[in-house]
Amino acid sequence: MSNSSGRAKRSEKGLLTPDNCVVTIIDLQPQMLFGVANFDRQSIINNNLVLTKAAKVFDVPVILSTVETKAFSGNMWPQIQAVYPEQAPIERSSMNSWDDENFVAAVKKSGRKKIVLAGLWTETCVALPTVQAIHDGFEVYVVEDCCGDVSQLAHDNAMKRVIQAGAKPVTALSVMLEWQRDWAQRDSYDAVMDIVKNHCGAYGVGVEYAYTMVHGAPQSVYPEYKVPAAAPHK
Repeated sequence: MSNSSGRAKRSEKGLLTPDNCVVTIIDLQPQMLFGVANFDRQSIINNNLVLTKAAKVFDVPVILSTVETKAFSGNMWPQIQAVYPEQAPIERSSMNSWDDENFVAAVKKSGRKKIVLAGLWTETCVALPTVQAIHDGFEVYVVEDCCGDVSQLAHDNAMKRVIQAGAKPVTALSVMLEWQRDWAQRDSYDAVMDIVKNHCGAYGVGVEYAYTMVHGAPQSVYPEYKVPAAAPHK
């Protein structure tokens, strides 16, 4: 059995599948990252790239949202925008995206009742919409390693709060593997391995080692690095 895109359907039984969830990416903006003190900031960028690239591989709908871009927070990270170059983030003034009618409308328009949610900061822009979305009948999976907060205490308290409200804590890698589910699903296998080799550290290096040293495959070829041209002086 397959879905409309031709991809084999995964069994559900309480699990995430590419066909039953929507990904929401909230406030991945410079000022928000500046304030993160509980996780390595580069890792947060990297983990969000795993999540957003995986969503693209599996055709999972993604909602991008930003808060006070011009007045305070800055533009969405260009690394994330590059994954969805044609998609404009939903701009808000509210800390709680569930208070924004355009954001909620986008979630409802997806037709999915499971929300895979990531953003900054955990205690406000993640916890508040999570609690209210659950109240409104949605099932929320908080991608913890894609989130961050101003202190370890703030992040930990937020995760306790959302879990007590009924949210499920996951990681970017766990979500991608839950979507893949079976290595025999070749329609997405190579794309998943590309994400793993580029973003998943020792796991990715191990995959490359197994390919080349155990199975005799040729070494992966990456595009040649091009040094950006210098901007003209004004």
